[in-house]
Amino acid sequence: MCPTLLSLLSLGFCVSLRIWAAVGEYDKPSLSAWPSPMVPLGQTVTLQCHFRSPFKIFRLFKTDGASLPELHGNHFNNFTLGPVTREHAGSYTCSGFSRSPFEFSRHSDPLQIVVTGVFTKPSISAHPSPLMRAGENVTLRCHSLLWFDEFTLHQENSTGHFQRRGQMLTGGHVPADFSIGPMTVASAGTYRCYGSLSRSPFVWSAPSDPVDIIITGWSRKPSLSALGGPVVTSGENVTLVCSSESAFDQFHLLKETEDLGHLLSVGWGPRGALQAEFPLGPGTPAHSGVYRCYGSFTRSPYSWSDSSDPLFLSVTGSTTSTYPSPMIPHTTGETQLPQEHFSTWYIILGLSIAFTSTSIILSALVCHWCSTPNRKSEEMLPTCRESPWRTEQ
Repeated sequence: MCPTLLSLLSLGFCVSLRIWAAVGEYDKPSLSAWPSPMVPLGQTVTLQCHFRSPFKIFRLFKTDGASLPELHGNHFNNFTLGPVTREHAGSYTCSGFSRSPFEFSRHSDPLQIVVTGVFTKPSISAHPSPLMRAGENVTLRCHSLLWFDEFTLHQENSTGHFQRRGQMLTGGHVPADFSIGPMTVASAGTYRCYGSLSRSPFVWSAPSDPVDIIITGWSRKPSLSALGGPVVTSGENVTLVCSSESAFDQFHLLKETEDLGHLLSVGWGPRGALQAEFPLGPGTPAHSGVYRCYGSFTRSPYSWSDSSDPLFLSVTGSTTSTYPSPMIPHTTGETQLPQEHFSTWYIILGLSIAFTSTSIILSALVCHWCSTPNRKSEEMLPTCRESPWRTEQ
């Protein structure tokens, strides 16, 4: 018996109603990436579809229409991508299905998978300084020799990106400036920047070297001193000591704007001040300069104390070794002359040697002069001849 038109319309309405009910019954899932949606070239990433439902079949879709047959029909909610290439970069969604052809969820919100390391890394710098006080503004400048038309600033341990399009000028490159501030504890941290092209927004360069943005002034300043004094001779070991009455567990030593690293506190110094030593090795003229130190806590690595007063370190001259005289005993237990006695003895010895040498040279010159024939001075030097009345032949 052939179905009537009315029965076909009724069947279609029922099917549509069932599909609408099935879709409306379940909320959309969420899609996440582990360990991060920013994946270095050649590594892997796991995409997980989260859903509160009896669904056991999940599918992953790439929104640019790329085919992912190996991931469709997966009976688990985890999908592994990789080793990733630039073709894996893009936007993904997932959906849940039941064994019934009419029960499925809506698609999740899209998740952007970014593949990094495709291009050479750009450079990043902080202006006017990476050390800022709360409430101040800092500008992070991203620059590259490649012709990127977009730069992305990323703060580590944060999901936020600050993206700004770079402007191209004929014959050169214009960096992208990112203004951060007013500075708070949340805005302090480690930043990197990436370069990309607008035609491939999910294909990025390698990350720039990191720059740490620090907030200072959260506690009282420590003090900085040099063992043996701030003026040392070239070749002598140089050690700077940073101490504080606050119980910091980290100290940071900076030479002008160059960070020399941090050192864990090593013990209690004079008058109960916690201190750390920074051995710089044998002093050279390159060690000369202005030093400052800061204190901080490991639980707040980007919040530092006020700066110590500046320490002006001067490395001058060269170390001259003094050797003991062979005439003076140098065995353990015997009395040694003071250093100034050695210096006086060397001066006297040097003068004596110089006087003797000069006398010998003068005597030799006089004898040579006397032995030369046909000199009028022979009459004035009778001691140089056998007889003063001898006549010439």
